[in-house]
Amino acid sequence: MAERPEDTAREEIDRLLIAAGWHVCDLDEADIHAHPGLALREFPLKKGHGFADYLLYVNAKAVGVIEAKKAGTTLTGVEIQSDKYKHGLPNELPAWFRPLPFAYQSTGVETRFTNVFDPDARSRTVFSFHRPETLATWLSDEATGTDGGTGARSGLRSRLDTMPPLIEEGLWPAQIEAIKNLEKSLAENRPRSLVQMATGSGKTFTAVTFVYRLIKFADAKRVLFLVDRGNLGKQTLKEFQQYKSPYSPFKFTEEFIAQRLQSNEIDKTSRVCISTIQRIYSMLKGEDLDPGTEEESLFDHSDLFKEPPPVAYNPHIPIETFDVIVTDECHRSIYNLWRQVLEYFDAFIIGLTATPNKQTFGFFNQNLVMEYPHEQAVADGVNVNYDVYQIRTQIAQSGSRIDAGYYVDKRDRETREVRWEELDEDLEYAPNALDKDVVALDQIRTVIRTFRDKLFTDIFPGRTEVPKTLIFAKDDSHAEDIVKIVREEFGKGNDFAQKITYKTTGKKPDELIAEFRNSFNPRIAVTVDMIATGTDIKPLEIVVFMRTIRSRSFFEQMKGRGVRVIRPGDLKAVTPDAGAKTHYVIVDSMGVCENVKTDSRPLSQVNWCLKTQMMNLPPSSWSAYVPKGKTKPMAPER
Repeated sequence: MAERPEDTAREEIDRLLIAAGWHVCDLDEADIHAHPGLALREFPLKKGHGFADYLLYVNAKAVGVIEAKKAGTTLTGVEIQSDKYKHGLPNELPAWFRPLPFAYQSTGVETRFTNVFDPDARSRTVFSFHRPETLATWLSDEATGTDGGTGARSGLRSRLDTMPPLIEEGLWPAQIEAIKNLEKSLAENRPRSLVQMATGSGKTFTAVTFVYRLIKFADAKRVLFLVDRGNLGKQTLKEFQQYKSPYSPFKFTEEFIAQRLQSNEIDKTSRVCISTIQRIYSMLKGEDLDPGTEEESLFDHSDLFKEPPPVAYNPHIPIETFDVIVTDECHRSIYNLWRQVLEYFDAFIIGLTATPNKQTFGFFNQNLVMEYPHEQAVADGVNVNYDVYQIRTQIAQSGSRIDAGYYVDKRDRETREVRWEELDEDLEYAPNALDKDVVALDQIRTVIRTFRDKLFTDIFPGRTEVPKTLIFAKDDSHAEDIVKIVREEFGKGNDFAQKITYKTTGKKPDELIAEFRNSFNPRIAVTVDMIATGTDIKPLEIVVFMRTIRSRSFFEQMKGRGVRVIRPGDLKAVTPDAGAKTHYVIVDSMGVCENVKTDSRPLSQVNWCLKTQMMNLPPSSWSAYVPKGKTKPMAPER
C-alpha cells in the first residue's frame, strides 16, 4: 500500500528530532527517566483533547507538543490545535509548567515554534527542532526568574523588553538613534531589522555598542557577526578589542570572549563569533574551506559562484547556536544564494549597510530602523564629499580593431606567458572586452600619464606629494599591469605603488593595507575588490576607477572608501603637504559615474576628455589575452 503523505511527514519529523538529540518512541516503549529528551508518538491526552502527535519530555517532565501535518499544509492555522493539546496533559503526569510552554507545528519541510514564555508569544519559523538541553535551560531560567517564575526576566525576548537606558556619551546623534530604534524593534520581537548608515559614519562602532548591550543586559548567549571577507574579520575583531564599556571599567574582550573563526570549531565560551558566511556554510556542511575563498569578496562576484547546495541540519551546530546574527556590509547574494545560512539559525537578524537595495529591504521585511544617507553625513561633518575628474579614452568608450597581419603579444590568462604571433584575421572588440579579452597597455598608460600630468594642477592644485590614491582594477592581472605602469610613469620605486589583492604574496594583504593607511609609502595602491568594502583608510584622497561596475550598491561601496574624515595632524603624518581633508576626488576613466545611477551626488564636477586614436598606435603596444590552449584571441562580447 502506498505511503500516506502524513506518514512521510512523520518519518521526516522523526529524523529531525533524532538529529537534534531526542529519543523518539511509541508510548509502550517509553521510559521518561532513560533519556534527557524524549518524544512520544501518538500520546493520549485528557478526555476531549484527543491525541498529541508527539509529546515532549525533558528530564522526565512534559514540556511541549508537536502537531504533525502533511507537506504543503499551512501551519499558522494549526496553532489552535497544538494549543489545545498543551492544555490536555493528564493531571497525574509530571510537567514543568501547565499548560505546557512549548508547541511546534511541522510538516517535516516547514516547522513553526511557539514559546509561551515570550511576551505576546507568537509562532516563528525554525529550521528544525531545538535540542532538549536548550529547552531545559529555558525552563530552568524561567523557574528561577527574578519575579518568582512568571517570566518577566527569563527568556531573551522578555529581557529585550527591559533594557536599561543607553549611555549616550561618546556616541554621535545618528549612532544614538540607530541603537535606540534597533532595541525598540527587538523589544517588539521583530525578527529582522535593517540599519542604513553612510560609509564612514561609525556603523561598526554602533554595532559593537549594541552587541555589548545585548550580551550584558539581555544575556544574549552568542552573537554571530558576519563580514564580507576574512580580512575584514581582523578589522572587526580589533573594534571589539578596543571598545571601552561605559558601564564598567573594562574593554569588551576583557568582559566577554570574542572569537574570529579561522577553523570549523566554535569556542563554547565565546559570546561573539566573527566570520564570513562562506565559513559558516562550510561548517554546516562539515567541509573544509579554502582560505582564499574568504578573501575574495562575493559582493560583486556572486555570478562566479553557483548556488550552494541546500544546508541540512548539523547536530554539531544546532539552530540555537546563535541568538543574534549581525551582517555587516555583506555581499548582495547573502540575501539570495546564501540566505539559507542566515535562516538556519533561530536568531534575530540585524543588517548593517550603507547601500541597501530593493532585495535588501525585502529580506529585512522593510523594517528599516535607521536611515542615515551620505548627504546627511556630509552635512553633519561625519563624511567628506567628492569631486569627479574624468579621463576619457576613445578605446574605453568605443572599443577598437586590430587588423589581420599585425603581430601582437598573446598572453596566457593563467600563466601570463607571452607569445609574439601574427593575427590571421581582424580582431574587433567592444569596450567591455578591454583588459579582459584584450589588453591595451597604451590605454592604461594614457590614463596614468594624464592622471600624473593633471594631478598637481587640476585634481589637487598646489600639492607636491601624491595624495593617497586607490585604483580599482578589473582583475589581478590587470592590477599587475597598472602597478608596473604607475611606477614607470611616476619614475618611482617598488614602495611607491603596490598591488593589494587576495593573490598578493610576500607581505600579507592586511600588512600592506596597514602600511597604506599609516605610512608614507605606498602612495598608490591597486586593488580589485579587497579594499572595496568595509576597509577603513582615512587618509585616502583619490579613488580611481579603471574598471566598469555593474552594481549600484557595489559602486557606492567603492566610492565610500574616500569619504572618511581624518584629523589634520593624522593626515599630515602620512601626506606631509596636506592640510585638512575637505573632500576627495573620484578619477573616472570608464564613465562609471555617468553609467551607474548613484544615490549621492558630487558637490561639483570637473570634466576633462582625452581622445586617443588607439588604432594609430604601433601594434607593439597591444596585448591580446588568450585562454590556455587557444591560439587566437578570444572573440569580443557583442
